[in-house]
Amino acid sequence: MTIQRMDNIGIVVADLRAAIAFFVELGMQLEGEGTVEGPWVDRTIGLEGVKCDIAMLRTPDGHGRVELSRFQAPPVIPRTPDPAPVNALGYLRVMFAVDDIKEVVSRLEAHGATLIGEVSRYEDAYLLCYVRGPEGIIVGLAEQIG
Repeated sequence: MTIQRMDNIGIVVADLRAAIAFFVELGMQLEGEGTVEGPWVDRTIGLEGVKCDIAMLRTPDGHGRVELSRFQAPPVIPRTPDPAPVNALGYLRVMFAVDDIKEVVSRLEAHGATLIGEVSRYEDAYLLCYVRGPEGIIVGLAEQIG
């Protein structure tokens, strides 16, 4: 076997506090925060002079993680257009299974998130939607109904 598991998905943000609050409101748990820097980081990510604040959040079941990174150095490079539409090249979103999609959307909207499109039904199996949070982060939500 070549893969043991998917460890985490990484998201670069400018406002680490807002991004942490968004994912905590979604139901993730903050595992820890710290700052990384030094030659090993530079070599690992192929940039020089890296200083980066990171936060690791995990899903309640402990199997999924999101790593948020705020670069102090070098400066971040904006993705254009901003915010990127859902058909932009690159990573699109991370999808979360939820118990009550309308309740989760309502909680996230109270924290400034916006619904992209609408909550839609996929056959008799799921309610689905995309939500845009801080930094233009897109998360998908899926409620199993079948």
